[in-house]
Amino acid sequence: MSDAIPEFSRAKSGDGQDVSLTNLSAFASGPGIKSGKEVAAILAVAVIIIGGIELALRLFHVPLYIMPPPSSIAYALFDEFPLIAPHLGYTLVELVSGFAVGAAVGLMLAAVITQFPFAEKIVAPYILLLVTTPMLALVPLLILRFGFGYTPRIIAVALAAGPMVMINAATGFRRVDSAKIALARSYGASTLQIFWKIRAPMALPMILVGLMIGAIFGLLTAVGAEMVGGGFGLGNRLTTYSSMIQMPQFFAVVLILSMLGILIYVLFFLIGKKWASWEA
Repeated sequence: MSDAIPEFSRAKSGDGQDVSLTNLSAFASGPGIKSGKEVAAILAVAVIIIGGIELALRLFHVPLYIMPPPSSIAYALFDEFPLIAPHLGYTLVELVSGFAVGAAVGLMLAAVITQFPFAEKIVAPYILLLVTTPMLALVPLLILRFGFGYTPRIIAVALAAGPMVMINAATGFRRVDSAKIALARSYGASTLQIFWKIRAPMALPMILVGLMIGAIFGLLTAVGAEMVGGGFGLGNRLTTYSSMIQMPQFFAVVLILSMLGILIYVLFFLIGKKWASWEA
C-alpha cells in the first residue's frame, strides 16, 4: 500500500451545475443571469424605477435639499468627481490596509482555535466583545491616541473586518467530512497536512464569504471613521456636503459608496467562481 496522502476530488455536483459564491449557505441560491432577456428585464426595471423617481420628484416639485432627482445626482457625480476622486483614494487606502491586517489576523486565529480547542476558550470572549462593540464608538479614542491620520482608521477597519473573517473561516474549517480526515490519518497524514490538504480547501467557500463580509464591514467602518474626524475621505465629503446642504453631491458620494460595495461583492463572487466552484 502506498504511503501517499490521497487527493480528494473537487468535482462539480452531480447535476453538473457549478456551485458559486451565491450558492453558499450564507446566500440564497439562484441560477444567475443566463440570457439577454434577463439582462434586458433588469435594465428595464432599473429605467422604470429611476425614471419614476425622476418624474415624481419633478412633478411634486420636491426641493433639491430634501431629495434631488437622479439626473441632478448624475450631473453632480460627473461634475464633482475630480474633487471627490482624491478622497476616494484615501478611503481605498484605509480599506485595503485595514482589511489586509484584519483578514490576516482573522485567518490565523481561525486556524489556531480550530486546531487547539483550549485556545478558543481564551480568544472567544474577546472576539465576542469585538463583534458586539460598534467600532465607531472606539474611533474618538483611537483619534485621541493616534491623531487624525490614517492610523486610527486603519485600526478601526481591521477591528471590524477581522472578527467577521475569523468566525466564517473557523466555521468552514470545522465543516469538514470526518471520513476524509479519518482516511487521511490512516495514511499517516500529520495534523498540518490534514489542515492544508483537507480543511483549508474545503473551507474556502466559507473563507470567501467571511472575506466579503469583512470587506463590507470594513468599508462601512472606514466611512464612519472619516465622518467622526479628519479632513479627508468619502466620509468627510458626506459630512461636508450635508453641512452645506449640497444634496446632489451628497448622494453622488453615496452612489460611489454603493458601487464600491457592489464591486466588493462581484470581486469575491468571481474569486469564488474560479477557486471554489464546487460543492463543499
